[in-house]
Amino acid sequence: MFSNSAKVCRSQLLRWVMLCLVLALTSISGSAQDDESKQPSAENNANEIQTATVKLDGETLFRLRGVSAFPADQRARIVSERIREVARDRSFDVQNLTMEETPYSTEIRAGKIAILTLFDADARLEEVARQNLARADLARIQEAIEAYRQDRQPRLLAYHAGLAVAAALGLFVFLFAGVKIVRRGLVELEHRYRHRIREVGIQGLKVLPAERMWISVIRILNFAAAAAAVVATYFTLDYILSLFPWTRELSNSLAGFVLDPLNTIVTTFVANIPNLVFLAVLVVITYYLLKFIRVVFDSIERDKIKIEGFDPSWARPTFRLVRGLVIAFALVIAFPYIPGSSTQAFKGVSLFIGLVFSLGSTSLIGNLISGYSLTYRRAFRRGDRVKIGNYVGDVQDSKLLVTYLRTPKNEIIAVPNSSIVSSEVINYSSLAQTEGLILHTSVGIGYETPWRQVEAMLIEAAARTPGLMRDPKPFVREKELRTFDVEYEINAYCDNPQALESTYATLHRNILDQFNQYGVQIMTPAYESDPKDMKIVPRDQWYAAPAVPETDPKLAKGAESGE
Repeated sequence: MFSNSAKVCRSQLLRWVMLCLVLALTSISGSAQDDESKQPSAENNANEIQTATVKLDGETLFRLRGVSAFPADQRARIVSERIREVARDRSFDVQNLTMEETPYSTEIRAGKIAILTLFDADARLEEVARQNLARADLARIQEAIEAYRQDRQPRLLAYHAGLAVAAALGLFVFLFAGVKIVRRGLVELEHRYRHRIREVGIQGLKVLPAERMWISVIRILNFAAAAAAVVATYFTLDYILSLFPWTRELSNSLAGFVLDPLNTIVTTFVANIPNLVFLAVLVVITYYLLKFIRVVFDSIERDKIKIEGFDPSWARPTFRLVRGLVIAFALVIAFPYIPGSSTQAFKGVSLFIGLVFSLGSTSLIGNLISGYSLTYRRAFRRGDRVKIGNYVGDVQDSKLLVTYLRTPKNEIIAVPNSSIVSSEVINYSSLAQTEGLILHTSVGIGYETPWRQVEAMLIEAAARTPGLMRDPKPFVREKELRTFDVEYEINAYCDNPQALESTYATLHRNILDQFNQYGVQIMTPAYESDPKDMKIVPRDQWYAAPAVPETDPKLAKGAESGE
């Protein structure tokens, strides 16, 4: 009873050794495959011809070929079911399996059940005579049936169940004790060695802080402990599954679950080494080309390199455009050399990304193009006072997608660049420092007031307004001779567009004071008849409560001359 158990244990030990050897032999798998391809064999012929394996309890018995009308996998499955049916019938003696010859085939029979029928084509596939192949398959079927019945004996199953429980308990004790040991070991390490770790630096520059080094050590130890736990769990699970006939096939394929992906990764990596080398060279060339281009545009931005007609403020956005074109060109060159780029999955993902990008980024692309358009239009710069549509404010920042304005009310407005391109932009700061920005406001005065007096009062009001330039001098225009009054416009120069609101407010106050001081009635907006009392404020009411009298020399002088 226990001989079969010992056999299973030996096979498990052999499988574990093979697991370690596969990883070492993976690197030479490519050359081995080349050598095998140069020497045709029965295995190569089997790969060319459709074949399938006949299995019982996960153990491979032999391979069978198929034809288009009777595929190999279907034929192998039927033979496996017939062998299993005979094995379940313990009353049938495996020594009673017989071989019956016909001119074209050899049958292996169990009484009335034809387990397997072999043809000359099957023998040619194995490169042996048909009768010899039949005798070998017969012996293999007999061994499989005996092992099938032996593995299902109650005493052996109970013994294997005990081994499985013991292995599971051993794994639990190992993991539980391992967690305790690792935790205690980490505490001991921290107590003894953490204070000994010193940071790595160069002349005060912290290249690798001590805290980060300690965290890296802890992570490495935790990873090693986790890897040990995973390996122990794998071998224990593999051993438990191999004890029972129903799970033995899963045990045999468990190694494939781990090694097949690793083998595929290593094989694919080795096969793609030339492409990876090309991609590495392309990345290095692209990297240094971009560095050279950046140096050129940085020099243009700092006026070290001057190009006629090219504004230095265009250097940074132009560099971004050129960088995008260079990267796109490099990606086009690299695409055929990317591993997996020719697969349907890669093409499908690329198509999906392109479709999503094209459908969902219409406004995004429009704003990007508009952002670059604004840069080259030089409509405004950072810090300029502008009016965009209905918004007036200072340009805080101009990105590729939006432009941020800070209004006089201390609000931040994000204006999409696409809307800026499609609307007018008024820049109050472009000529303010060189030629001055003209502030203007209008009043309506009756025909009975001399125009020379009105001009003098408006110019005096502008002269008394802080923030307005003295040179060029303010001037007045008679804009329109209206039905009931004359429209006068005072124009004065200002070099601080950020102070427009306060300057306008002061100018309006001074105009009111001037016209009140000289008893001239402002007719704006209009009137229907002369009022009984003139609409002016008498001088003795200029500082009605709660107003506080001012000590303005110009105002006092004007008041005396008005008397």
